[in-house]
Amino acid sequence: MSRLLPVALVQSPPRPLSGFAGDVEKLLDQHRDTRLVAYPELHLCGAGSTEELQALAEPLGGPRDRQLAELAGDLKIWLAPGSVCERGDGGELFNTAPVYSPGGERIAFYRKIFPWRPYEPYDPGDRFVVFELPEIGRIGFSICYDAWFPEVARHLAWLGADVVLNPVQTTTRDREQELVLARANAIVNQVFVASVNTAGPLGVGSSLVVDPEGKVLAEAPGPDEAVLVLELDLDEVTRVRRDGTAGLNRMWDQFTEADAPLELPLYQGRIDPRRWHPRGDAK
Repeated sequence: MSRLLPVALVQSPPRPLSGFAGDVEKLLDQHRDTRLVAYPELHLCGAGSTEELQALAEPLGGPRDRQLAELAGDLKIWLAPGSVCERGDGGELFNTAPVYSPGGERIAFYRKIFPWRPYEPYDPGDRFVVFELPEIGRIGFSICYDAWFPEVARHLAWLGADVVLNPVQTTTRDREQELVLARANAIVNQVFVASVNTAGPLGVGSSLVVDPEGKVLAEAPGPDEAVLVLELDLDEVTRVRRDGTAGLNRMWDQFTEADAPLELPLYQGRIDPRRWHPRGDAK
């Protein structure tokens, strides 16, 4: 059975929650085969002062969470509405990306591990998150500045992600570098990377989708509103890891049973060849 995932990545300026259901319904009217709909970072919260973001924060399980779950269930889609401002149990302010199932349930959430310091007020998350689309594959979350830290995409790939979904709210001149990082993270981990940025006038756009060999499959070349609609064949991840990038490089098969562990002093840890293979690919 092929593992095909029709996706729609929406490059849009922030919208209020009150009109969000209508936006998603209109999108699905135009692209009826879509299974996963994804929006940019803080799509429902915008970019305000710390006080304004604090005021928008809700706990998981709050009214916004319930409304988004109901929307996904009504429309029978996987919904990644972009990240939101989350109020933690201890009063923390998290930048959190939830995802909702066609059954109307929040099935996972990811708190941004690397807030863009010193510019963002968020508390960092403490774990990597991958969620499963049954019979299709696994998707891992990173949020915006997380892409600058190779540890994030590497851990998501190791946890079995076929796709790294990277919602972004980049308003600054470093989007050019982020596009390079999207391709690099795809290449060195042999995964799809989908980076969906906020449109103008707030964001600079330039959303893109990259395949496991680093080829750009779809892109929005500027800041205008756009929707990237395409079908991802997640079996490509299996093929590239089996045959090698460009038919050559098989990084996940680097180590043999005879190789000694490699100490990693930066992490006070090590690479153990016995643990190197991604989940599901263990040999």
